[in-house]
Amino acid sequence: MVGMHTSPSDDLATLDTAASAPSPAEPGGPRRAASPWRGRVMAAGLLLAALNLRPAVTTLGPLLEEVRDGLGMSGTVAGVLTSVPPACFALFGFTAPRLARRWGPGAVVCAGLAAIAAGLLLRPFAGGTVVFLAASALALAGIAVSNVLMPVIVKRWFPDRVGAMTGLYSMGLSLGTAVAAAVTVPMTDALGGSWRAGLGVWALLAAVALVPWLFLARDRTSGAESGPEANGPGANGPGASASVASASEAGGSETGGGTGTRTGTDTDTGAPAAVAETAAAPADGPAIRIARSPLAWAMAVFFGFQATAAYISMGWMPQIFRDAGVSASTSGLLLAVMMAMGVPLAFVLPRIAARLRHQGVLVVILGVLGLIGYGGLWLAPAEGAWLWALLLGVANCAFPLALTMIGMRTRTHAGVVRLSAFAQSVGYLLSIPGPLLVGVLYQHSGGWGQPLALMAGFMVPQIVAGVLAGRDRTLEDEG
Repeated sequence: MVGMHTSPSDDLATLDTAASAPSPAEPGGPRRAASPWRGRVMAAGLLLAALNLRPAVTTLGPLLEEVRDGLGMSGTVAGVLTSVPPACFALFGFTAPRLARRWGPGAVVCAGLAAIAAGLLLRPFAGGTVVFLAASALALAGIAVSNVLMPVIVKRWFPDRVGAMTGLYSMGLSLGTAVAAAVTVPMTDALGGSWRAGLGVWALLAAVALVPWLFLARDRTSGAESGPEANGPGANGPGASASVASASEAGGSETGGGTGTRTGTDTDTGAPAAVAETAAAPADGPAIRIARSPLAWAMAVFFGFQATAAYISMGWMPQIFRDAGVSASTSGLLLAVMMAMGVPLAFVLPRIAARLRHQGVLVVILGVLGLIGYGGLWLAPAEGAWLWALLLGVANCAFPLALTMIGMRTRTHAGVVRLSAFAQSVGYLLSIPGPLLVGVLYQHSGGWGQPLALMAGFMVPQIVAGVLAGRDRTLEDEG
């Protein structure tokens, strides 16, 4: 139950409980309010960190052809490269809660940003594929630990503003994702046309983000001073548990959006009941049952296939457009459009989903739009490029829907943390082969017909699993 035998979901639950616990010095009473300048530094650090959690991925797609030529990389190896992000998220995300318990979430996020800056700085100097992959993995490891801990940071530092600060973080994530995709090629051209300069310049943004975290990481108790009340409405209120447990343990949307807020159903359950149920539940019970839960596996499969679609899009979509005759800069803009669709829909979809007893209809709609988009890419990739980008951008918004469903499929705080950890950990593992298989098919078929058929085929189990996960029941009902 503790020590070496705790699971990642238990670690997350422990961290999150600590984040909302009353200050030892002031049990049950108000906490000291942070000074205005400190609050601004915290908010700036949160935003800057969010801006850096996707450029390492979305800057590569528009320049993938140049990187492959420069390093002599085959399509199969490029598929390995595009599979590295979910692999790192699955692997290093497991270590984040335990590192945070040892060093504090702020210090771990600071180290994560340093790893991002170092990886992005080293990547342009790679003389071969192995070094390039290693540098990418270093940056992605930093992204992975930061992804997992951002919700804990939000709740610990801003207990009375969880929703607002989660929104700020999600918007920063979306902005970083879309802007990186849009400006990488023009910026590369402005820097002389070298892909090495176009990728390496993003290390500067990570270095800037590191500055406030060097200050914030020194204080492991900063969360105790960031809110007026330890147990006020923002700390353990109905929206808090879902915002923190589900909102972005993987760092927000794969495509950048995702608020993770629970609406509608939140009014049905008061915070005291959720806290009491969490305290009363045996620590090992839900962890054992969740691996046997049909709901948990349906959620994990749904999460895994939507993640597969997202990372295929970020890694390969610009190359699809370029092979169809679209310019490199326009291909980057098309990817940016896909990513930007997550901004408005990440706020709209959760609210619609929360008003439905069964979210399967939304799953089907997003899946059908994805199938139309892939079909359009096969029939007329260049002629309808903007339309296909819009449709696939909407289809990739299955991520905030998945987060909302995680919150709605549980009744207790412990349940939402464990279901979130299980669905995302298993889901990221399931998503690893997808981008690799696309690269293999592209390499051996010499075109995009077979890869696009595979992408469309992935939509079928995503729809089926999403419909099963969207049924009106909870994880606790299966216990």
